[in-house]
Amino acid sequence: MKLRLLTLLFIAFMPLFSLAQGSSLTIFSEDGDKFILYLNGVQQNNVSQTNLRLDGLTQPYYKAKIVFDDKAKGNVDKNIQVVDPATSAPADIVYKIKNKDGEMKLRYYSAQPVQPNYVPPADVHVVHYGQPDVVTTTTQTTVTTTGGNTGNGGVSFGLNGGGVNINVNVPDPGMNGGVTQTTTTTTTTSSSSSAYSQQEPVAQPVQPAGCQYPMDWNSFKSAKQTVEKATFEDTKLSSAKAILASNCFSCDQVAQICQLFGFEDTKLKFAKFAYPKTTDQGNYFKVANVFTFDASKEELNNFIANGGR
Repeated sequence: MKLRLLTLLFIAFMPLFSLAQGSSLTIFSEDGDKFILYLNGVQQNNVSQTNLRLDGLTQPYYKAKIVFDDKAKGNVDKNIQVVDPATSAPADIVYKIKNKDGEMKLRYYSAQPVQPNYVPPADVHVVHYGQPDVVTTTTQTTVTTTGGNTGNGGVSFGLNGGGVNINVNVPDPGMNGGVTQTTTTTTTTSSSSSAYSQQEPVAQPVQPAGCQYPMDWNSFKSAKQTVEKATFEDTKLSSAKAILASNCFSCDQVAQICQLFGFEDTKLKFAKFAYPKTTDQGNYFKVANVFTFDASKEELNNFIANGGR
């Protein structure tokens, strides 16, 4: 009886435990506009960024304010959700800043399961929630002195027994006096307060170039409908390949497209084709679940093990 009660309590509180682990939030500017982000009134980055990731978010919703370096673009104020919209579980949430008809908008882009030991790409600046980057300013001053002995310089005349004495003192550059020129150089550096900046990088699968984010939910829904409406199997496959040519998928999205095909061979062809354009290749084993026959699963697993060859 006690065991059953403990099990029920664990199930009831499991979402709370998961939420305590925290979500992450990535905001990137589609046009490269630099910005400062505020969440619930707290400034998150001291140095303007174009691609910012925050970890340690334990609340499902935050009030976001984005202030652009270019004041002409105004500010963006928006209540955002930082958990998976389908399951309300912690997730890696991505929003993008888009210029729509001259007005800056913040749009939901994608959600993925939280990735342990995540190593961000080089173009993503990472901070921990409520701990903005530390800004250090170093000032270096260079002093250059030129001139001469102002106490001894000049020309003097005197009479000595009917003659004329001329005493000329030429300024000595090595003596005191003259003109002082000061040059000041100021260097500003920033460092992230996130734990990632202090950890040794963890080896991760190399992600395909340009495939940082999968298709957003609305775009993928339309893409899936396009493939599904095709009458013939070959047409479905060519449609799916055409969509993937200019987009990237997550493993879950690849699996959903594979399930639209009626033949095992077509599923396998697309699964292999999609592998180089998948954002989370470390989870590609999930795609094998769409196959009915063990031979197909084994062929895909061997394909993955050989690096997509």
